[in-house]
Amino acid sequence: MEYDICPLEWRYGSNEMRLLFSKEELLKRKILVEIALLKALSKVGLLSEDDVKKVEEASLLIKPEEVDKLEAKIGHDVMAMVVVLAEKSGDAGRFIHFGATSYDIVDTAYALIFKDALNIIKNKLIKILEILIELSIKYKDTLMVGRTHGQHALPITLGFKLANYIYEFSRSLERLNEVEKRVIKGKMSGAVGTMAAWRDMGLEIERYVMEFLKLDPHEISTQIAPRDGFAELISDLAILASQCDRFALEIRELMRPEISELAEGVAEGRVGSSTMPQKENPVTSEKISGLAKVARSLVIAELENIPLWHERDLTNSSSERIIISHQFLIIDEILDSMINILTSLRVNPENMKRNLDLTKGQIMAESLMIALTLKGMKRHEAHQYVSKLAALARQYNRSVLEVCLEDKQILNYLSKEELKNVLTPNNYLGSYEKLINRAINYAKKIIEEINKHNNIQSAYVQSNQNIKGSS
Repeated sequence: MEYDICPLEWRYGSNEMRLLFSKEELLKRKILVEIALLKALSKVGLLSEDDVKKVEEASLLIKPEEVDKLEAKIGHDVMAMVVVLAEKSGDAGRFIHFGATSYDIVDTAYALIFKDALNIIKNKLIKILEILIELSIKYKDTLMVGRTHGQHALPITLGFKLANYIYEFSRSLERLNEVEKRVIKGKMSGAVGTMAAWRDMGLEIERYVMEFLKLDPHEISTQIAPRDGFAELISDLAILASQCDRFALEIRELMRPEISELAEGVAEGRVGSSTMPQKENPVTSEKISGLAKVARSLVIAELENIPLWHERDLTNSSSERIIISHQFLIIDEILDSMINILTSLRVNPENMKRNLDLTKGQIMAESLMIALTLKGMKRHEAHQYVSKLAALARQYNRSVLEVCLEDKQILNYLSKEELKNVLTPNNYLGSYEKLINRAINYAKKIIEEINKHNNIQSAYVQSNQNIKGSS
């Protein structure tokens, strides 16, 4: 009897991403790398092309259960796969895994999976950016409270707030594109990395393998690919998860009934509470925040995989079986949740206006201070004076404008009309529109670069027919 224990098996992550990290798919990728090695060995004259074809045909007959059964007996997953493949290939299989070490196969298979998995992530991130760009333009002039320390600070617009997320997510897109140069690389260098088993043909064999898989090789390695790249990748995905967490936290805060400026679109019939019928909870945002905690925690474990004993030990292997698949499935679920939130986002401009007026002009204190300074008052004195006026307004529950109009010193500097202009939120938005456009243009530039990059199909997609049906 089988038990579904991990929620990533049935609750979180898309089927597309789940398939990539399935046991069956990882087996397919490993077999593909073994075949690439055979093709390279054929090129240098160690076996015939006919032998390679026979192994390819035999690979289609491999069942994961066969490999699992043998692994349970011999205690080595890659060797179990090699033995099963060799036995099904007959005499043609005598050179399977020749000169290679297990992590030549595992790390190169991971590189192929990373390539496809990162394409899924980047495409979803681009979709998020496109939605954010559309929303930022739509709400470019929608005034709202800008908050620092949870307190009213200065007026901003919703478009400006969203443009900040556009910039941050663009940086993640850029990071993920950049990290590919360090992790989507093949490794084919044998035990401890010296290529000794292939004598003087090592670099030639490596070149043929990488040409077939359409990968660049690591410049040098020990018995495994350097784990700093893996740690960088897991960290970059955790950064993206944390950015989504920041947006989710924004929704959770602004959905509070006493604020009620933004809210998740609530599906008809969705239950907010098992006992309180009125509840509309930000459950999707809370899911993002919860999963982001796990994503961040996985970074530490992968950083611990950088310092291994000498040319390698096995402590990275068991942890990475969990870290890598879980991190990709977690970020996949988070991005799908982000898309869900953004496509059904509820915006309440009336409440934004209400909250902007809540402090009766105190949010414009800096504007008043700046205006007084420009009129001749010393800046630090203007700060002290406006602070005193704001305190009076709070004490007597009056507007800052009313308090200013009764203050002779203020009227010595600013007329009634000037005060109204100074205390009008629309007049104190600075270069918000240019900044929004700059963030959008930055995102568009990164998206254009990514789209060009993604036009190159993965080697796995191009050569998948070699191992089709092996699951």
